Amino acid sequence: MRIRLIRASRIVRRGGIIAYPTESVYGLGCDPFDADAVSRLRAIKGRDHSQGFIMIAADLDQVLPLIAHQDGVSWSDITVRWPGPVTWVFNAGPVAPPWLLADDGSIAVRVTAHPIAAELCRQAGAALISTSANSRNRRPQRSALGVRCTLGAVVDGIVQGATSNSARPTVIMDARTGACLRA
Repeated sequence: MRIRLIRASRIVRRGGIIAYPTESVYGLGCDPFDADAVSRLRAIKGRDHSQGFIMIAADLDQVLPLIAHQDGVSWSDITVRWPGPVTWVFNAGPVAPPWLLADDGSIAVRVTAHPIAAELCRQAGAALISTSANSRNRRPQRSALGVRCTLGAVVDGIVQGATSNSARPTVIMDARTGACLRA
């Protein structure tokens, strides 16, 4: 089911799961504050509760409430790479739901440069979960058609659009230490 961004944001606000294009692959997303939606997404992915999720946002204001003050990397080092395909791992802030966090209490966030993903966050009015559109041990999908063929029965909507065609997943950096966690 192909949908427009306004409808996709309504699906998210009602607890649904959508697929949408990102920098490298199609992502699956939902409202990060909706425990039932996150649980459903975790089941689709076959993802363990010890693994956190990456959050994407349209701008810095959407991620600031989710993260705690950090002492590792300077803010200028972080924001110079945003918006863009770099995810940063922070200690989670007090409003970050526990079901989003990794076992170490961290949260991964990215201010996306992908125009469709960013506009989806704007329309939803908040950051969204962004995890690759695939089930466990399957290849991530790079098109709306691929998502429809593999996950169409379990998602509530698919936003049509092109990925940025990056051959690699986004970079993940640790804002606490400066270490590169995924090149």
